[in-house]
Amino acid sequence: MKKLFFLAIAATAFAACKQSDKANGTDADKKFASMCETYYQDGLKLSPISATYIGDERYNDLLPNDGSQAYIASNKSFNERYLDSLKLYDRESLDRNNKLSFDYMKDQIDMNLEGFKYHTEYFPFNQMFALPLTFGQLGSGTGAQPFKTIKNYDDWLKRANAFAVWADTAIGNFKKGASAGYVLPKALVSKMIPQMQSMVVAKPEQSLFYGPVKLIPASFSPTEKQKITADYRKAIMEVIIPTYKKLGDYLKDEYLPKARSTSGYSALPGGAEWYAYLVRQQTTTNKTPEEIYQTGLKEVARIKGEMDSIKNLVGFKGDLKAFFEYMKTDKKFMPYKTPQEILAAFEDIHQRMKPNLKKMFEKEPKTPFEIRQTEAFRAASASAEYNQGSADGKRPGIFYVPILDAKTFNTTSGMESLFLHEAIPGHHYQISLTQENTPLPNFRRFGGHNAYVEGWALYCESLGKELGLYQDPYQHMGALGDEMHRAVRLVVDVAIHAKNMTREDAIKYMTDNEAISTEGATAEIERYMGIPAQALGYKTGAMKIRELRAKYEKALGQKFKLAAFHTEVLRDGSLPLSVFEAKMNAWADTQK
Repeated sequence: MKKLFFLAIAATAFAACKQSDKANGTDADKKFASMCETYYQDGLKLSPISATYIGDERYNDLLPNDGSQAYIASNKSFNERYLDSLKLYDRESLDRNNKLSFDYMKDQIDMNLEGFKYHTEYFPFNQMFALPLTFGQLGSGTGAQPFKTIKNYDDWLKRANAFAVWADTAIGNFKKGASAGYVLPKALVSKMIPQMQSMVVAKPEQSLFYGPVKLIPASFSPTEKQKITADYRKAIMEVIIPTYKKLGDYLKDEYLPKARSTSGYSALPGGAEWYAYLVRQQTTTNKTPEEIYQTGLKEVARIKGEMDSIKNLVGFKGDLKAFFEYMKTDKKFMPYKTPQEILAAFEDIHQRMKPNLKKMFEKEPKTPFEIRQTEAFRAASASAEYNQGSADGKRPGIFYVPILDAKTFNTTSGMESLFLHEAIPGHHYQISLTQENTPLPNFRRFGGHNAYVEGWALYCESLGKELGLYQDPYQHMGALGDEMHRAVRLVVDVAIHAKNMTREDAIKYMTDNEAISTEGATAEIERYMGIPAQALGYKTGAMKIRELRAKYEKALGQKFKLAAFHTEVLRDGSLPLSVFEAKMNAWADTQK
């Protein structure tokens, strides 16, 4: 899963002048492109943390109180005004690139406006997607927030002070939600409490947020160093630690007793409608939860057949579940002693596939790439993930690997497929090449859709054999396990939120159908409970890309070139799947 900060809000103060009927295409294109840039710039003002992750430092001192009614009203107003501006343009008079931008923007704004019907503010954060956790990464000194200049240090102090206000609003919204019947499941709240408590320490030097003090550049004067140290010690002890303590205490003492024993959105007022909306939003399709569920059942059955073939190939005597248990527990699959050995093994995967990578892709990103161990403070609840680099190349794209105990890190977990997905050519290629594609309007360079972004990354897992990987049957089994994992998601995500499946039954379904520990399945199921429908985008997007590839291979025959197909898939950045399919069909027609 990538840690990617999309500009999901459509926001602009742009007041467009209505185009005359006689305006030619060039004039319309210029004006529309100008509007797209205004859209992007105003979006950054509403989402300054997105700007920070992109590498735009103008708003690094801002932390909007995004759960406040004033912010929500402002966000809604901007969407409405921007939709009005969009209506002033004749789509058919625009060039190809602007037509794609028009369709992207229209889809995004329509989804955003529909989303205001639901009280997302009643769930300010959870154990997975949480500003308090992101805040720890930003304030550690090693994340996206820069600490190189005096202004950088001053910016963070302002953002830190705003965090206290944000937290008070979050607590207020949790209370409003509880009064209206909107509460998180107890299982999730119990995970959130220790996350908050881990940030409460006795001395500033023990705090994660003291990291920037240890990294003060040598070029700063003694007076500047002294002032920064004093200011940061004060902020940690008087603002940051008390804020985390307040959040932890509230969750433990007040919210946990009110949290629900049910698992899915169907238990919430209007929850079934809300979930159906999230399914459409996260898959960028009009598929219903039931359609997704049925697809999941078919895919689980298909992949299970392939898994049986590998089990028989390696000569394992026993059923598939016994084979899963063997892969999970046999010590020969746990050869590592240190985290460094695990990181080196991932780099070895990278080097082994490089020769074939050049044959399958016409372009590689300029953005640097690194493999890192996930920070200890969040590793227990983290999945492997990708953090995008900055467009200027100053901050690398980072593949984070959580390693709690190197000696129990299992190679059959699908290390090769994981690297293909999270790193290269998955998220790193797609996100970096899009950011580096300067002819795209900025809102598309730095935006994205779950189904396209995660669909591409999952599709990349299917390229393993073509890239010279999956030669070891257990790594191939791991790859099938990863694909099964995404198929199981289609079943359990819908079942939890639309069919009243319990957390415990969902965990059992997952462990029955894939080689995953009970602990791993628990974390996954709780993720789907906290961020409904997000996990549906992976398989939905990957199946669409694979479907189109097969269609064009058949239609074009010898004229089909895989590298050219990949170039076209990535050329225009993320798009809703319906828009993506239409533009890919147009490309295929030109290849004939």
